Amino acid sequence: MKLKLRTRLVVAFIIITVVPLTMIFAVVAGLGSYQMKAFRKAYNLTEHVDLLSGNSLQIFNRLTRETQKEISRILQSDPDQFNDQDFLQKLNDNLASKYAYMIVRKGNNLIYDGNSHITQGIFDQLPKYEEIDSTLDGAIYLDGETQHLVKQMDFLYSDQETGSVFIVSNVDGLLPEIKVMMAEMLFAAIMIILFTDAILMMWVYRSVVSPLGRLQVATKKIKDGNLDFNLEVENDDEIGQLCQDFEEMRIRLKESAEEKVQYDKENKELISNISHDLKTPITAIKGYVEGIMDGVASSPEKLDRYIRTIYNKANDMDKLIDELTFYSKIDTNKIPYTFSKINVSNYFGDCIDEVGLEMEARSIELGYFNYVDEDVIIIADAEQMRRVINNIVSNSVKYMDKKNGIINIRIKDVGDFIQVEIEDNGKGIPAKDLPSIFDRFYRTDSSRNSSQGGSGIGLSIVKKIIEDHGGRIWATSKEGIGTEIHFVLRKYQEVMQE
Repeated sequence: MKLKLRTRLVVAFIIITVVPLTMIFAVVAGLGSYQMKAFRKAYNLTEHVDLLSGNSLQIFNRLTRETQKEISRILQSDPDQFNDQDFLQKLNDNLASKYAYMIVRKGNNLIYDGNSHITQGIFDQLPKYEEIDSTLDGAIYLDGETQHLVKQMDFLYSDQETGSVFIVSNVDGLLPEIKVMMAEMLFAAIMIILFTDAILMMWVYRSVVSPLGRLQVATKKIKDGNLDFNLEVENDDEIGQLCQDFEEMRIRLKESAEEKVQYDKENKELISNISHDLKTPITAIKGYVEGIMDGVASSPEKLDRYIRTIYNKANDMDKLIDELTFYSKIDTNKIPYTFSKINVSNYFGDCIDEVGLEMEARSIELGYFNYVDEDVIIIADAEQMRRVINNIVSNSVKYMDKKNGIINIRIKDVGDFIQVEIEDNGKGIPAKDLPSIFDRFYRTDSSRNSSQGGSGIGLSIVKKIIEDHGGRIWATSKEGIGTEIHFVLRKYQEVMQE
């Protein structure tokens, strides 16, 4: 499941806070339970001991409780044993294993000191004989420079002299078992924090740092002008979306760069085409003008033919320049359209009359067939539609390879549209080239010659105008037989108001 960055931050907060606290609590509880069981087993304790309670008095009290009971039994049966130093040393050794020692007082005299360096201050603080009820299960607390827990047991020797046995526990410090347990808990807590932090760091690195690193590398590549790479997007979070947007930006930059290269190439090709196509009529004009100047056109008929040729060549140059000017408007989407209602029959009839004069001059048979009603109207720019017809016809003339050329123009009614078909019997277009003939600068014949010049943008201009009129254009062709250009335009229909 893909997590958003915000969700990941929440999860990271849980990992770095709740999870360690939960694990630490579980480890502390487990270690505490284990240590309490081990502690009770080590000291033969039957009662519950809470090592984590912080109540050291209770712990020290319970540690010496069994020894206290044993001493009480001996005091009742044979109190004189507490004159025996060896016996007292044995009892004291037992208490030493429980972090306590024994003091024995006879009358007001100290007869045994299990600590071997008891201070007079502590001895003076010890309660007097029967000052407290020694039959109660309890102890007293001495608070001086050091803190002590004292259990007092009063008795009478056989000579009736008073005696007291004191079990003293120094409660200033912690038991070694508690110190070990706390060290273990601290170590476990540190390990848990380090473990969870390591997991969090790995997760953050993979989900945040790693994609940012790839993004940084990609940015450097773009800065260096390298757009030929792919930025892999692994996650669907905010950073993944950023990488996706960056990758889309890279693709668009690459496409723009490729389009610019193609555009520059097309412009260079256009300049080359225009230069070639301008040079051809200019050369011819210069030749005929020189012929006139040199007196070659000696007869009025020959002079008239020279002048007509010069005029036609200049007219071709004018058309070429006009085409180039219009192309620049297409490239900047600034074609000046003036839409109006046009009667299809009248408009295309006039166009055919204009084209017919040129076709007659070129000895090309022109056929016109109108199959639409007299009242059919379209919304179009009359001047630009005339450009469409002229460009298509000129293209047919350019590639006419038959001695008896034929161009047929048909206007058909196809429901909500009119369909215009311009058919020729030229050399045709190969099937592999047919889908590309409306592309700018595309030529079915890559080799150029003076008879098949042109800028290579005529049909692309046609397509642009038809599409701007909301229509569609396409072509069909058979090599050696001819080509047929089709385009459709929507009819104009009056909206009836009730």
